[in-house]
Amino acid sequence: MTLQPVRGMKDILPPESLRWSALEATFRACAAAHGYSEIRTPILEKTELFSRGVGEATDIVEKEMYTFTDRSGDSLTLRPEGTAAVVRSVLSGRSEIGEWPARLYYIGQMFRHERPQKGRLRQFHQLGAELFGTDAPHADAEVIAFLYRFLSQAGLTGVSLQINTLGDPECRPGYNQALADFLAGRDEMLCDDCRRRRLTNPLRVLDCKSEKCIAATADAPSILDMLCDGCRSHFETVESALRGLAVPFERNPRMVRGLDYYRRTTFEFVIPGMGAQNTVAAGGRYDGLAEMLGSRDRIPAIGFAIGVERLLMLTETDTPPVASSDVFIVASSAKFLPEAFLWRMELAEKGVRADIDYECRSMKSQFRRADRSGASVVVVFGEAEWERGMVGYRDMAKGQQEELAVDDAKRRLESLSTGG
Repeated sequence: MTLQPVRGMKDILPPESLRWSALEATFRACAAAHGYSEIRTPILEKTELFSRGVGEATDIVEKEMYTFTDRSGDSLTLRPEGTAAVVRSVLSGRSEIGEWPARLYYIGQMFRHERPQKGRLRQFHQLGAELFGTDAPHADAEVIAFLYRFLSQAGLTGVSLQINTLGDPECRPGYNQALADFLAGRDEMLCDDCRRRRLTNPLRVLDCKSEKCIAATADAPSILDMLCDGCRSHFETVESALRGLAVPFERNPRMVRGLDYYRRTTFEFVIPGMGAQNTVAAGGRYDGLAEMLGSRDRIPAIGFAIGVERLLMLTETDTPPVASSDVFIVASSAKFLPEAFLWRMELAEKGVRADIDYECRSMKSQFRRADRSGASVVVVFGEAEWERGMVGYRDMAKGQQEELAVDDAKRRLESLSTGG
């Protein structure tokens, strides 16, 4: 029986992989334009990184992580998200990063044991960016604008930006208590998970997608009414900066992050009308995460993450067929294979994609394969032509064939690498 991929994990084959490559190239270009450099972290991390950084009471840590004990007795986890790993890397490699602020982006696989569904797999991919070393509200606006511009460049339409603030250690405890008191009177109206959450992390009840929990918390206290002066000023400056950049947004006081390390600015890009799974990208400020991971210093930071599968699903178009080669070399007999092979490899060195039929099937079969390959030129090694120092040269777009001297044919083929 043919082995199948692990449930919730899928292969990405051509031509679908071409869309992935194009999206990643767009993200890299957008990141570079905003001054961000790439960081690559291991897929495996110590479990403690996520239990401390993501939060013991979160669904990710409680239910979704792929965790195991290795042969040395260490508890290891396949990373379920990117931010904690990037912060750990920044803390351990601080001397290599240079002067603050540090702008970093990542592209990679994440793992969560969830129920697989369209756009949401157990092995999934994220694009993300993090800005370290400043708590200035304009840094928040920079990160949000970077994400807004990338989504536009990726071809996403109909997206809406929602922003909120979660306060800070000065004002958030008072809000948490007010929310906990409110939820205590609605306990019977909450789902089982939220009954537990209201005791451990009441803010997360506002993030529940259950219709009865949404109804139960419709008139819950708003964090926006309980901000300290510092958080209020910070949030208003973020909003003002976004207006200055012509980035449209709306406030959503119910929007919270499911991870414990967020504070102050949070944001989501959503597609209206898609129900509970309408979030395309999300992020926020997490000034306390470095300390949660053992840093003696408070390191302000803000970032975002984008689910690649979800974004590709929302920008789904018919992938046009892409030529697998620029040149197809047809050999009339097996004796020409050594020469045809040399041509193929020399053209590859020049940046020209060339292909040949190593099985040296019939000429008719080779021409059919040349046509399927999308090659713009077919070169034919024929007995009579080769004796005269010539090869056949067929322009597939024009449907015209001529004979060219070997050196002239090579020069013309090499020009294909620059579109000449």
